[in-house]
Amino acid sequence: MLDTALLASVAQQMLSASKVNINEKAVPVRRTSQHRLKTLTFTMDGREYQAIEQNPEKPSRWGKLARGGHHVVQFKDSETNKFVAVSVDGKVSTYGAGRKAEKQ
Repeated sequence: MLDTALLASVAQQMLSASKVNINEKAVPVRRTSQHRLKTLTFTMDGREYQAIEQNPEKPSRWGKLARGGHHVVQFKDSETNKFVAVSVDGKVSTYGAGRKAEKQ
């Protein structure tokens, strides 16, 4: 089960900081080479995840929200290379099987 409070904290810290504090460890925020989007890689519960700022140029609903001024961050499991959650203005929603576990 994903720690949605930690994901929300990561997304919020990415807004204004060059480093994100995760479990008392400073993780640097980097920029992607092509679109200059903020990104960082971190470990949670023994798994590696990547937080990626949403590209506002994408035609998806998340891109539309980003174009509208919302802060959208996608979270991807590095091992499976699948998106597992999204944060919109600090509110985290999970995808897939993790979503059912979260509602119980």
